[in-house]
Amino acid sequence: MLSERRLEVLRAIVHDYVGTEEPVGSKALTERHSLGVSPATVRNDMAALEEEGFIAQPHTSAGRIPTDKGYRLFVDKLAGVKPMTAPERRAIQNFLDGAVDLDDVVGRTVRLLAQLTRQVAVVQYPSLTRSTVRHVELLSLAPARLMLVLITDTGRVEQRMIDCPAPFGETALADLRARLNSRVAGRRFADVPQLVQDLPEAFEAEDRGTVATVLSTLLETLVEETEERLMIGGTANLTRFGHDFPLTIRPVLEALEEQVVLLKLLGEVQDSGMAVRIGHENAHEGLSSTSVVSVGYGSGSEAVAKLGVVGPTRMDYPGTMGAVRAVARYVGQILAES
Repeated sequence: MLSERRLEVLRAIVHDYVGTEEPVGSKALTERHSLGVSPATVRNDMAALEEEGFIAQPHTSAGRIPTDKGYRLFVDKLAGVKPMTAPERRAIQNFLDGAVDLDDVVGRTVRLLAQLTRQVAVVQYPSLTRSTVRHVELLSLAPARLMLVLITDTGRVEQRMIDCPAPFGETALADLRARLNSRVAGRRFADVPQLVQDLPEAFEAEDRGTVATVLSTLLETLVEETEERLMIGGTANLTRFGHDFPLTIRPVLEALEEQVVLLKLLGEVQDSGMAVRIGHENAHEGLSSTSVVSVGYGSGSEAVAKLGVVGPTRMDYPGTMGAVRAVARYVGQILAES
């Protein structure tokens, strides 16, 4: 275990390197930070930190920079989440409050996260499988043609056209709409098939084929959205960090184009707490020089999706973690109120 003083030295090195982009020497550390010891002692501490792999010496410099292992210890032990200021919180709320639908919420969230953190922002759309039904609307377009509109608790709207096996009257349509919503509104998607399986029996024989077709379309809508959707923004921010990537940012950009990679980066939705993956902890080779900060968001206590940022390992971790957490909280409030 590192002594408290060496942890302090590591914290100071991370702080200075993130702020200045320059390798940090012992003289600069003692001048900038109240470490309470001589430069010689700090040099000894830095030598010990280097020996244990927490800092390293770039080939041309006398100073030291944090390694992935050093950043990991910094995040786990030394970095509190930096709280947002009152003006920052108001700015987040004002920016997100004007959203008119789910696409707008996700789009605004991506832009806001990219602006706040100056990193690449990634926001996952709420998963249908983790949602509940808010309302099912049925509209008559022609005697034997209907439109089904499914609205979820996260504000997601899915529309399907239905060709009925026979004409379906307005009275029967109103009856089906009422019976359907009385059974499924407020219920989890996974529960819906069981809740509606006997519904056709409540209708006249000539209408049961149409009721069965409507239910079949509804159930298909609940399960067919298996491919998760993402929105990404702020990729141009990476160009500010060109020297943070060993050779080129091209592998990073290529990795960010792959949706499967991004979904893996954000992690499983059920693991909704704050996650920070640093450098080589990211399985994808193209992202070994980046860090990912992600957290779950939702309309209640349960997360329905993830959001986060991708940037170089030389990142303001406390500030980034604070921004990601604050934005997730506001997005959750918006979904709950929508």
